[in-house]
Amino acid sequence: MTAGSVSDKATALLALHSGAGFVLPNAWDAGSARILEQVGFPAVATTSAGIAWSCGIPDGEELDRDTMLDHVGRIAAAVSVPVTADLEAGYGDTADEVARTVATAVQLGVVGGNLEDAGPDGLFGIDVAVERLAAARAAAPRGTFVLNARTDTYFTHARSTDGGDPFAETIERATRYLEAGADCIFVPGVVDEDTIHRLATAIPGPLNIVAGLANLIDAPTLFSLGVARVSLGGSIARAALTLVERAGRELLESGTLGFLDGAMPYADLQRRFGPDH
Repeated sequence: MTAGSVSDKATALLALHSGAGFVLPNAWDAGSARILEQVGFPAVATTSAGIAWSCGIPDGEELDRDTMLDHVGRIAAAVSVPVTADLEAGYGDTADEVARTVATAVQLGVVGGNLEDAGPDGLFGIDVAVERLAAARAAAPRGTFVLNARTDTYFTHARSTDGGDPFAETIERATRYLEAGADCIFVPGVVDEDTIHRLATAIPGPLNIVAGLANLIDAPTLFSLGVARVSLGGSIARAALTLVERAGRELLESGTLGFLDGAMPYADLQRRFGPDH
């Protein structure tokens, strides 16, 4: 782990949640993390999607825990800013396994993490989800780890045909998760400003919204709605891989090099990854 103690980094990451709002970019390897740090971000997240794609497989716990944590550890070791990890649903069927995942992440120098409340069969029962979060909190006490509880209520609702409103369930789960030790609540799948504002007002803790997928609301607008933390998920990785595909198609179809327009020079990247950075 690079400069700064675990407690200092965890304190710095948690403090960002009580400000006017911050953007948390998601890296998928050590190189992307260092670039994002050099741009000036005060903290960096990992993306399970980007890491899985870099291994040539799809997202969604298709990558095993040890491999994912190996990549997460390399990212944490490469930068001096706090790193929070996308730990998906915790990589285990039981609360004890979730605790093991979080404890391992802490040992790797990670000072925060997302935990999802859904698995392959849909949302966990609320009591099960609370038990898993409580185990994560016990494995990484406050002051050492910022626990971001993700609820997939809106994703589940979007796939459902029952016509119910997920708002009330989201608030119930968010409240229980905060009581179980979560520091922040992550609600993906919300795309309209009114609902985001209602969530930010009703949830008794910081709200994390992901931008760049279905939600194209810009960060300043999200902050004005009461959002504390704006993350990008796999969006930066998607943009990078899109460029790879465009470059490949251009080379295959015309042999031209237009994809290099605006690319950083080799020497510049060498300096960025050198010992002075």
